[in-house]
Amino acid sequence: MNTNKNTEKLSITEKVGYGLGDMASNFYMGFFGLFLLYYYTDVFGISPAAAGTMLLVTKIIDAISDPAMGLIADRTNTRWGKYRPYLLWMVIPYALLGYLLFLGPDLSNTGKLIFAYITYSLVMLAYTAINVPYSALLAVISPSAEERTKATQYRFVFASLGTLVVGAFATPLVTWLGGDNELLGFRLTILLFAMLSILLYLITFATTKERVKPKVHNSSVREDFSALLSNPSWVVLVFTGMLVVVGLITRFASLIYYSKYYLNDNGSTIFLIFDATALLTSCGLIGQLIGALITPALVKRFEKHHLVAVMNIAHVVLLGLCFIIPPQNFGLIVLVHSLGIFTFGVIITLLFSMYTDCAEFGEWSTGKQTAGLIVSASMFSLKFGSAVGGALPAFMLAGFGFIANEIQTDSAVTGIRLMFNVVPAVFFLAAGLLIMKYRINRTTLAKVETQLAARRQDAT
Repeated sequence: MNTNKNTEKLSITEKVGYGLGDMASNFYMGFFGLFLLYYYTDVFGISPAAAGTMLLVTKIIDAISDPAMGLIADRTNTRWGKYRPYLLWMVIPYALLGYLLFLGPDLSNTGKLIFAYITYSLVMLAYTAINVPYSALLAVISPSAEERTKATQYRFVFASLGTLVVGAFATPLVTWLGGDNELLGFRLTILLFAMLSILLYLITFATTKERVKPKVHNSSVREDFSALLSNPSWVVLVFTGMLVVVGLITRFASLIYYSKYYLNDNGSTIFLIFDATALLTSCGLIGQLIGALITPALVKRFEKHHLVAVMNIAHVVLLGLCFIIPPQNFGLIVLVHSLGIFTFGVIITLLFSMYTDCAEFGEWSTGKQTAGLIVSASMFSLKFGSAVGGALPAFMLAGFGFIANEIQTDSAVTGIRLMFNVVPAVFFLAAGLLIMKYRINRTTLAKVETQLAARRQDAT
């Protein structure tokens, strides 16, 4: 093995190329997080409780498919590597199934619900098949934690940009493309994002390399899971990730209801082409982008898990402040929301770089390279958190007497305010406390990198 080649700094082209893959993912996941529950209740015509139940029940499939995909990817060997090939193989099914999710056929209430179950399950399977390998690619793109952190920064800068594009332009596009037909607007808007996703994933495939070449994977599934569970920091990370994503998606899924029914946004433009929903969403996501950009500078001064804890607690304070701001102070709501999503930009960038740190630590402590299995847990925590975060507002809407496209009762408006501020705060607080149990610090990681490099050199 050419050690110099494997420890060289990643080029800008490769870091950008890698980051574009998560932009492609967030054209869908950002769209789903912000608009899927609203689409189901106010456009497609599914009751909030039925939509919430569907989002939760379908996670049973992910509990099996996510680790299964990690095991499959770890055992894949092609001329393109272990993980990169799936970006090429799965991109078309991923794009087509995302479009199918918003097809909106005219069916009975039962037929609509069955259609939602099938299409949502299929698109989540496709997401698993492309995104578990994409995330595992980070663990083998460089043996250096510093370079992986930089690649992670690019990943979440472009992820933030992807969600920002969705947040800023989705509602204007729905109106422009669909006119008075909101269903057609959603269908054509997701088609546009599907085509962009294909292009970006292909760029990621073409511009990245797998530099860390682990030995042929010949351990059993039981041994892989045993190695995984012997890494307590990974366990802490998985549950922290779930809590953070539940908090964020609860807030994102609530945002359009908060804007429409509490801020009284009627869809009219208030700045350039943007209505209040688009402006609130896009300003928040600019905050997330800034958070991702400054993360590497923060990591140089502080331990990653300490930063995650502090940012979670700061987010809780901001959510409490947002809850008491009256709807007339829209500018202040935008500012506080943006600061909160800024903290999330730091948190999520750190969490995903910490997953690859756990992969390195696991290989060092057990001798088994299970990056695919390790990051599959990050995908499951992301999807499980997204499902719970989408379901909680749905159940709260049902419980507080929400009726779609009607003037809401005071009880329903209170429920919307709670699900936009208070419920997310509970999850961010729990995540901030839990992450303090994480035990891989920079001193340990430096030792791991040095010894793994020596082992890999000896193996050649």
